[in-house]
Amino acid sequence: MDGPTSVGDARSARRASMLATALIGVGVMAAVDEIVFHQLLAWHHFYDRSTGDVALLSDGLLHAAELVLVVGGFFWFADLRRRRALAPRFAWAGAFLGAGGFQLFDGLVNHKVLGLHEVRYGVDLVPYDLAWNGAGLVLLAVGLVLAVRSRGEGAAPVAAPGA
Repeated sequence: MDGPTSVGDARSARRASMLATALIGVGVMAAVDEIVFHQLLAWHHFYDRSTGDVALLSDGLLHAAELVLVVGGFFWFADLRRRRALAPRFAWAGAFLGAGGFQLFDGLVNHKVLGLHEVRYGVDLVPYDLAWNGAGLVLLAVGLVLAVRSRGEGAAPVAAPGA
């Protein structure tokens, strides 16, 4: 296939471009959270309501999941590119939506609803929660703006590797 040939194909390419990179965005934001906040700063683990061994296990499982998302998303992205079915603006929108979605889900659901962990312990949480969730909202807003501005775009012809 040399790229989308109809409106339905273009719509499908836009949706696939956004979903593939949303997976990448979720995985990358999970990796940033894990590397910066779990490992470098040691502020929290994915699951802090048990022993240290369980906390480390939960971080390992998060790491495995983020790798699956990033690798799977990049394989899907590469396939779209190879088939010249990639809609680049929608791909960027998906990456920001995925990253912001993860950040906000983590801040609201994991931190507040499920209580799996907090951003940081032993401090006033309000500024941390506002910054955490605010960052997620900013990323989501960027993704939404990119998606809305890209509505008329179909899949752009992208040179296949080696072509």
